[in-house]
Amino acid sequence: MAAGLRSRFESVRDKIRLHGDEARHEQTDQWSNRDLIPLPPSRRTWGWFHFFGYWTLSSLNITNWQTPSSFLTEGLSVSQSMLIIIIGRFLIAAFATLIAWCGLRWHIGFTIQNRFTWGLRASYIPLLQRILLNFIWNAIQCWNGGRLAAVCLTAIWPSYAKMRNFLPASLPTTGDQFVGFIVFWALSTPLLWIPPEKFKIPFLLTSIYSALGMLSMMIWALSTAKGVGPLMNTGVALPEGSLWNASWLLMAGINQTVGGVTAGITNGSDFSRYSRNRKAYVIGTITSGWVTGVLVCFVGLVTTSAAQKIYGEVYWNPPDLLMKMMNNGEGSSAARAGVFFLAFGFGLTSMFENICGNAVAGGIDLAGLWPHYINIRRGAIITFVAAWIVQPWQLVNRAATFIQVLSSFSVFLSPIIGLMAVDFYLLRGLKIRLSHLYSTKNSSYWYWNGINWRAPVAWICGWIPTIGGLVATVNQDANAPRALFKLYFMAFFVGFFTSATIFFLLNKLFPIKGMGEYDEVDFYGTFTTKEAAKLGVIPVEFHTDADDSIEPSLAQETFDKKE
Repeated sequence: MAAGLRSRFESVRDKIRLHGDEARHEQTDQWSNRDLIPLPPSRRTWGWFHFFGYWTLSSLNITNWQTPSSFLTEGLSVSQSMLIIIIGRFLIAAFATLIAWCGLRWHIGFTIQNRFTWGLRASYIPLLQRILLNFIWNAIQCWNGGRLAAVCLTAIWPSYAKMRNFLPASLPTTGDQFVGFIVFWALSTPLLWIPPEKFKIPFLLTSIYSALGMLSMMIWALSTAKGVGPLMNTGVALPEGSLWNASWLLMAGINQTVGGVTAGITNGSDFSRYSRNRKAYVIGTITSGWVTGVLVCFVGLVTTSAAQKIYGEVYWNPPDLLMKMMNNGEGSSAARAGVFFLAFGFGLTSMFENICGNAVAGGIDLAGLWPHYINIRRGAIITFVAAWIVQPWQLVNRAATFIQVLSSFSVFLSPIIGLMAVDFYLLRGLKIRLSHLYSTKNSSYWYWNGINWRAPVAWICGWIPTIGGLVATVNQDANAPRALFKLYFMAFFVGFFTSATIFFLLNKLFPIKGMGEYDEVDFYGTFTTKEAAKLGVIPVEFHTDADDSIEPSLAQETFDKKE
C-alpha cells in the first residue's frame, strides 16, 4: 500500500512539475525554469507603446489622481504641490530606468538580478519582501477596485446602494462593498491567463479608455461649474504651530512621491527584459511615467476643484465623487450612464494595474522560490487567490497603522535599489556571467554557502537611520527627536545612497573574485547577432564545445574594446 501511495505521489508530482524545451535552453531545476532564464529574442515583444501602457497603469489611476490632495492638506500651495509631482515623477522615471537597464542589457528579471549581488541563497531576502508586498497589495487593490465595481452596480441598479447588510456585525464591512469585491476579483481572474508577451491589447484598451474617461470627467466638471473653482487658487497655508516649514514639506513630498512606487522600481527589470530594444523602454517611460503621470495629477486637481464649486465640498476620492454625481443612485438615467462609463474606466485601469503590477510580478517572484513547480501564470494565480487569505476588508477598515507601514516600505526597499545600482554599474561595469546565475557549481555568485555577506550588512545600514522616523510617524510621537523625522523625510535617498556607499566600500576592502567577468558564449540563445557583436559574445549557433574551442581572452578583449 505504501508503495502504491508513493507511486501515485510520484505520478502527481511529475504531472505538476514544469518541463522546459531543452532545445531552447529552457532547463528546469532548483534555480531555473522557462520564465527565469534570460529571455530569447522570440519572447521580447514589447515596443515603446507597451511601456507607455505599463507606466499608464501607475499614472491613469485613482492613487495618482489623488496625489495633490496630501500636499494641499499639509498647507502647501497648488504650484508647490505640482512642483513636487513634476520632480517626483521625473525621479521615478530616472530610477526606474537605472534599475531596469540590467533587464534591457542581459534580459533577466529582478529575481535573478539579485543573485549576483546577494548570492544565490541570500537573494531570497529581497525576494521574500517583494512576495509579501505582492500578496498584500494585490488584496488591497482588489478591495479598492471593488468600490468602483459597487459604483458601476449602483449606476445600473440604484437599489444596490441600499442593499441590506447580510454580513455579521463582526466583519468591518458591508454587504454591498463585499459583493463589489467579489465582482472585481472574479472579472479580473481571466486576465491572469494573458502572458506578458501579449499585454499590448490590454495596455491599449486601458490607456485609451481611462484617458478619455478622465478627460471627460474634467470637461464635465469645468462645464458644469463654469470655472475651475476655489481649490486651484490655494496658496501656502501652513497650519498654525506647524513643526515644519515649506522646504521640509517639499522634501517630504518628493520622498513620498518616489517612495510610493518603490516596489515597482525595484522589479523594473521583470518587464524591461521583454523590450525589443532600449529606446522603446526609455521613450515609453518618459512619455507615460513622467509626462502622463504629471498630467493626470493636474487633471485630478482641476476636476476636484471644479467639483468643489458644484457641490460645496472637496471630493478627492473618485468613487465618492462619482456617487455624488449620480446622487447615490437617485440621479437621472443619463447621470447614471455617465457615472458607469467613468467608473468602468477607473475600474479597468485598477484591474489591469493589479494584474500586471502585483499578480504577474508576484508570479515571477514565486517562480524564483520554486522553479520546479511555479511559472509566471501559476505564481500569479497563487498571488491572486491569496487575496482571500489576506482579507483586505480587515486591513483597510481596521488596520490603518499596518497600511501606513506598508506605504512606507520604501524605507526597506530603497537600500535594495542602492545595492543593485552600485553593484551593476560601478563594481561590475555592467558585466555579469549569466550561466553562473543558475548553478551552484563553480559559480562566482555562490560566495559563502550562497551568501554574499556584504549585501545584508549594507542593506541593514541603509534602513537603520530611517526606521526610527517611520516608527515615530506611525505612532504619531510628536516628542520624538526632530532628526528622526528629517531622516525619514529623506528616507528613499538616505537608504539608497547609504547602502550603495557602504556596499561599494565593503567590496573595495574585501574584493570579490570574478568582478567584471561575463560569459564569452551565448549559452542561452539570449542575444540577437547584433547584440552579441556589440557585447563581444559568441552566438550560440557558432560554437560546438565552448570549453574546448573558445580562446579564453578573445571575447573578453572584444568586449573591453567595444566598451
